[in-house]
Amino acid sequence: MDKILYYILKGATKLMHFVPIQVHYFFSDILFFLMCHVMKYRKKVIVTNIRNSFPEKSDAEVKQIMRKFYAHFCDMVFETLYFAHISKKEILKRLEVRGVDQVNQLTDSGRNVVLVMAHYGNWEWMSAAPADVNAPYYHFYKPLRSKAWDRFMLESRSRWGGLLTDKKDVYRSLMGMHRQNKVTVSGFVGDQTPKANEIQYWTNFMNQDTPVLLGAEKIAKKLDAPIFFIHMNRKKRGYYEVDTIPLIMEPKDEEPFAITEKHVRFLEEIIRRRPELWLWSHKRWKHKREA
Repeated sequence: MDKILYYILKGATKLMHFVPIQVHYFFSDILFFLMCHVMKYRKKVIVTNIRNSFPEKSDAEVKQIMRKFYAHFCDMVFETLYFAHISKKEILKRLEVRGVDQVNQLTDSGRNVVLVMAHYGNWEWMSAAPADVNAPYYHFYKPLRSKAWDRFMLESRSRWGGLLTDKKDVYRSLMGMHRQNKVTVSGFVGDQTPKANEIQYWTNFMNQDTPVLLGAEKIAKKLDAPIFFIHMNRKKRGYYEVDTIPLIMEPKDEEPFAITEKHVRFLEEIIRRRPELWLWSHKRWKHKREA
């Protein structure tokens, strides 16, 4: 069954490229209506997350953010499927990446680099970023339960040269390259929720007590790798701009948790600026700190 589903996904997404992307946005509008007004997809989670993050906002403002999020999320669903077979010429037109030259200058000089990003904008399209990077680019993921979807997403994400690696193998993969004196660029999604038994640090994020993964900080310190934040902003439907922003150039000089705090605060700032672009349907605050 998984094999059949995989070939259906491959065939359907291939056919999508015979239809202008504007047509896909028509279907996105239909999906928006269904998700927002009929299925009410994770509505309770979304509203609770927004309300707790913005206690100063009225019910009308919370509802407006929710509707904008649904609209963006539906667009992203179709953009992700469309991305599976998008050409290099078209992705260069739709995804403007700035600041990668800073990363390449560091890797050319022999330094490893860590990139921190989030579930913001259309993070799936960021899989095209390795095409602009000079060094081997590792990005880490959690395998999906469906083997068909997992295979499909792996192929879609890795077709631009990125080395997708199970998140359980982060340390082993990067340290293995380091022992061979090979320079790497590694991408971490900084807003993922750690498992309850893996929580090592809590902070205040979006007005809430929040557990945070420390992977980016640990690797940056171990490899003495400068850290950049990847800020992906949506210009309009189907068009994004990405800024590669230097956060910390000498990680070994930083106090414990200072690196993590810096990228968390930066993410918080951009979410407050355009909240609809963040993944509010994620159960980010499912863990509670024990007294």
